[in-house]
This record gives sequence, C-alpha cells and structure tokens, in this order.
Amino acid sequence: MKEKDFEQQHEWLWQQFETQVESCLNGGGTPDAAFPERYRQLCGQLSLARQREYSEGLVARLNRLVMLGHHLLYRRDTGASMQRLGQALAEFVAALRRHRRYLLCSALLFILPALVMGAGSYLSETFTYSLISTEQAAELESMYDPANERLGPERDAETDLAMFGYYISHNIGIAFQAFAGGMFFGLGTVLIVLHNGLYLGAVAGYLTRAGFAITFYPFVIGHGAFELTAIVICGAAGLMIGHALIHPGRWRRLDALRRAAAEAVKLMYGAMFMLFVAAFLEAFWSSSSTLPVAVKLGTGALLWLFVLWFCFFSNLGGRRESV
Repeated sequence: MKEKDFEQQHEWLWQQFETQVESCLNGGGTPDAAFPERYRQLCGQLSLARQREYSEGLVARLNRLVMLGHHLLYRRDTGASMQRLGQALAEFVAALRRHRRYLLCSALLFILPALVMGAGSYLSETFTYSLISTEQAAELESMYDPANERLGPERDAETDLAMFGYYISHNIGIAFQAFAGGMFFGLGTVLIVLHNGLYLGAVAGYLTRAGFAITFYPFVIGHGAFELTAIVICGAAGLMIGHALIHPGRWRRLDALRRAAAEAVKLMYGAMFMLFVAAFLEAFWSSSSTLPVAVKLGTGALLWLFVLWFCFFSNLGGRRESV
C-alpha cells in the first residue's frame, strides 16, 4: 500500500486518538473504554510504517502518538492502583474497628502472658529455662552482643537483602499459623498467640536480666510496632474463624464460616502488608548497631504511635463500628 493511501485510510483514527490524548493529559480526564484497543491499533500501524519504510515524518508522527498514549495509559494504571490500595487499606481499618472484640481477645492472649513471663524471667533465671533451653539463651546473648556489627540473627553485613526475605518468610509463617489455627475451633489460634507472647516475654526478661537491654529494646521497638500488631491481628482473624465454627448462630456452619472468612481475609491483607514493612525495618534499620540508641528508641516510639493512630483513630476506616 502506498504511503498516501495508508494515511488516508487511518487519518481519522490518528486525529481522534490525538484529540483524546491531549484532552485527557491537559484536562486531567480519563480515556474511554475503547482507548486501549485504539492504542494497540496505533502500535500496529507504527510497526507497519517502519516495515514499509514510509517517510520519516509519518513514522515520527505515529511514534509521538504512541508515546503519548503510553504515558496516558501508564498514568491511568498508576492512579487505579493507588485507588485500589487506598480502598484496601480503608476496608482493613474498618474491619479492625468492626471486629475489635476479637482484636482485644487476641491482644490479651499475647500481652498478658508476655508480661507474666517477662517478669518471671527477669526475677528468676530458672523461670526462663522453663520455656527456652540454655543453648537458646547463649545464642540470644550472642545475637545481642553490643560488640556485633549487626544485631539479631547471625549473618554477614552484606546479607541485609537475604535477611529481608528470611524475615518475611518467618513472620508470614507465624501469621498464617495463627490464622489457620482458627479452623480447629480457635484452639490452634489460642496456642500460637499464647506461645508467641510467652516466648517474647521470656526473651525480653532474660536479656534484660543479663544486661542486654541496651541492644535488645532498640532492636525490637522499631519493627515491633508493625510485626507484633500484625500477629495480634492475625490472631483476631483466627478467633473469628473459630467463633464461627463454634457458634454459627442462625447460619449453617459452612455458611457462617464463609461469612467469617470474608471478613477475616480483610484483616489478613492488612496484616501481611504490616509484616512486609516490619521485615524491611528489621533487616535494614533494626539490625544496625551504628545508629544511636536514642534515635532508635525515639523512632520506634513514633512508629508505635503511628500504627495505633492509623488502626484505631484515623478517618480512613470511618467511625468505629461493632458487630
């Protein structure tokens, strides 16, 4: 086909495409549903023009339209992704407030054993060994030795990215155990949350007694705001599942389970995001031994305030609701 005939055949599409693109880019609007198909047609016509070695002016014009279309599509996709993320966060916060009774039960299952075990381990070394072995205790002292270049599990200084992956895998494993434990009528969830609270208390009490508070608390306070809160939230999701199985109400047990799971999943999505943030902080921030203790503690305190505000007092999820 001659270049002139090619232009006459597709000129209407090019003009329509250019008008819509410039209108959307200048006015901030969004393209219609047929825009992606027109964009694909334009890409094919550009490829054809190059293959047939049409004039540089025509190829340049089509290339310009393709670039403008790509920019508009990319901008639209980014905006849509941010909108979906915002909606997911709003649903997560709203679900937290609707089901705060489960959240409170999970928090008590985690915090109270941690406080009791922490106090007991601080006052008595024998109390600590009821939960952790002497080998584990020695390993903990090695992990939080102030002389270490990196705090936490032993690793080379150049493996922060590998540890990031390890922390994600480890934390999400605990989270899913707490959630899936709800299928055993909530008993599995209770045991997982209870055990993690006891273990945290034993570690904190033992290291405080051994004189490693100066490294342990600055290490955990930053990522702990996200990680510990997420574990409690996953426990709440598991308790919802367990309660639906034990007390389905007017629903059949399977229908009650489905309804509870639909709500519990909203909590899990938010908790997974929080665990991702926690793993990043633990690998790249918490493990550093060069940052001043005051900076770590101050930042950690701010992160705890932010997480509590975001989950319970921000306007993202609307006013607090109950079921």
